[in-house]
Amino acid sequence: MTDSEFQFRCDAAMTELNKALLKAADEFEFEPDFQAGALNIEFEEPREKFVVSPNAPVHQVWVSARVKSYKLEWSDDRGAFTLPATGQSLRELLGALISERMGESVSL
Repeated sequence: MTDSEFQFRCDAAMTELNKALLKAADEFEFEPDFQAGALNIEFEEPREKFVVSPNAPVHQVWVSARVKSYKLEWSDDRGAFTLPATGQSLRELLGALISERMGESVSL
């Protein structure tokens, strides 16, 4: 994948994810903030923050959440950034992490 392809795919994935998070935030208690290509998801009590950011040099999207780091790679088969270990897409991973954090099912 070229740098420009990565940037295009990453921008599209992050924009789509932000829209889904904004919709879910109306129902659940968290606040997404999409700026400068990175997406921060902040929770109130107890305070916690998830960070989703592109890592252009290695063509990955990195997620920092729940005291762990996840490195997602583009999958042509899925047409999405996925976590190699589980096959979860970026949206599926974030949905699962937010559900774990909220203690209830959150669909993105």
